[in-house]
Amino acid sequence: MNDSLALPIHDPSQAGEARRLVAAWSRGHGWGEEMAGRVAIVITELGLNLALHTKGGTLLLRSLSQGSASGVEILSLDAGPGVANFNECLRDGYSTAGTSGTGLGAVRRASHVFATHSQPGIGTVLLSEVWAKPPDLRAGGQWLCGAINVAMPRELVCGDSWAEQHSRPDVIRVMIADGLGHGEFAAQASARAVEIFEKFPAVELPALLEQMHDGMRSTRGAAVAIAEVDLTRELIAYAGIGNIMASIVTHDSSASLVSMNGTVGVQCPAYRLFTYPWPRGGALVMMSDGLKSHWQLGKYHGLLERHPGLIAGVLYRDYSRGSDDTTVLVVRAQS
Repeated sequence: MNDSLALPIHDPSQAGEARRLVAAWSRGHGWGEEMAGRVAIVITELGLNLALHTKGGTLLLRSLSQGSASGVEILSLDAGPGVANFNECLRDGYSTAGTSGTGLGAVRRASHVFATHSQPGIGTVLLSEVWAKPPDLRAGGQWLCGAINVAMPRELVCGDSWAEQHSRPDVIRVMIADGLGHGEFAAQASARAVEIFEKFPAVELPALLEQMHDGMRSTRGAAVAIAEVDLTRELIAYAGIGNIMASIVTHDSSASLVSMNGTVGVQCPAYRLFTYPWPRGGALVMMSDGLKSHWQLGKYHGLLERHPGLIAGVLYRDYSRGSDDTTVLVVRAQS
C-alpha cells in the first residue's frame, strides 16, 4: 500500500474522483468508519475549493502513525489567486462563488490539526491532519516536522524515504535517503537506509553512515543525509553522502550544509561530520534532487513561523522538477 498520494484537481469532476480514490485508500489502510468519514469531508471540501475558487492545484496525502494510532495528512496546494485575510474564508457563510460558504469551516472542524498560509499573487496551502484518535501533540518534544514524499510521475512507489527520531525532547535526528534511480529497487535501497537509521539511534552520524554503507551493499545504493539538532546546545550536526540538499534557514539568511561525494552502499570515499550553530527561530530544510536548488523562502511572508508541513508544501508546489521522486523535510522548534 502506497503511503502517499498526489491528486491533481482542476474541475469538480476531479474532486469527486479524488473522494472515490481516497475512500479506497482509506479501506486499504484499515481506517474505521468515523475516521474515513472525516477524511471524506476534508477531501471533498478541499477538492471543491481548488476546483471552484482557484486556478487548480493538487491534494497531497501522506499516512501518519504515532504509536498504535494512525492518521493522514492532507495538503491542498494551489498557485493562486491567494487571499490577504484568509481567516475570513474560514467563517461559515463566506463565499466568492455563490456556494453556501461552509466548506473550509467544515474542514477545520473535521481536522485534529489545521494550518494555513495564503498570499495574494502567490497562492494558498492548507494542511489538515485527521487521526483515528486525537494525537499527542507533545510526542515530538520541542520540535515540529513536516514532509513531502511523492513518487515521480507514472511510478507506483517513491524511491526516496525519510525518518525522524527523538532521543530527548530538545533533540531531533532526521534523515533522507534517495535511492539510485526510480521505482521499486530505488525504494528498497532507501527503505533499507531507514531500517538501519531506526536500529541505531545513538550511533554517531559518520559511524551510522558507515553502518548504512555496509548494510546496503546488496541494494543499488542511495544518497543519504542525516542531521541531529540539539536545541539546548544550539548546535546541528550533519553528515551526508551524495546529492541531498540541506540548508539552515532564518528570516535573514540561508546556509547550505556540506555533503561528501559518493553513493551509500556503492562507494563512500569519506565519512565526515560537520557542525553548525543552530539559530533561534531557524528551520532545517532537507530535500532530494526532485526539487530545484535555487529556492528561497524570503518571498513568502510569515511562512517560516507556520507549520513545517506548509513550508514543505510550498517548496514542492513552486520548485518541483516534476520529473523525479521528490522528498522535502522541514524541521523547526515549536514557538
